[in-house]
Amino acid sequence: MAKGFTFKQFHVDDFGCGMPVSTDGVLLGAWAALPAEGEIVDIGTGSGLLALMAAQRTAKSRITAVDIDPRAIRAAASNFANSPWQARLCCITQDVTDWGAQQPGGRFSAIVCNPPYFNHGQQASCSSRATARHTDTLSHNCLLTTIRHLLDGNGQASLILPEYEGRLLLREAKAHQLFCHRLCEIRSTERKPVSRLLIALSKAPLPEPGQPQTEHLSIHHQGRYSAAFCALTRDFYLKL
Repeated sequence: MAKGFTFKQFHVDDFGCGMPVSTDGVLLGAWAALPAEGEIVDIGTGSGLLALMAAQRTAKSRITAVDIDPRAIRAAASNFANSPWQARLCCITQDVTDWGAQQPGGRFSAIVCNPPYFNHGQQASCSSRATARHTDTLSHNCLLTTIRHLLDGNGQASLILPEYEGRLLLREAKAHQLFCHRLCEIRSTERKPVSRLLIALSKAPLPEPGQPQTEHLSIHHQGRYSAAFCALTRDFYLKL
């Protein structure tokens, strides 16, 4: 039996890198605004899930996957090679802040990122998982600086964060002149509090009255996946 996670059009094996396939990643990959053609960067790609989802969703876009962890890049490269979109996917092993500073400003039409989010507390014993989950190697300030530099004037950077960390990032984004155009509040069920935020940032100021397009999504309803969750993710999950 194949290790990892099999989707409708591709397979992801994490090969022991920091972050395996997660619901967070699938939600982000399905929700993010992506151009049919252009350049997309997946910041902190891990095993390559978001890059593969972007390749499935777009016709001609080229996707660059960047990660500081060589083990993650080896996993992503293998997953890309076994996908239908190998020609449009490439991997880079480098700190994204250093790599981003070397790129022309405004190079990318879209950015996707499932970023580190723990600012404090006990770190995972596995160093690759700690890197993926804690902001020690990629602070949100550095991430926003990189997004601001890489994103073109009309593109969007899409991220997913826990609710508390997401609100902090939204406040910090204003100092970087990045504006939240779309916001989706995620709950596990409609009766639970918001647990995750899907956030879309752009350099373009918001039109009047200046409020982001706000959406709400519950993952489960009456013991099953909700209709909204199924509609968003059915192009990917095998059993939907």
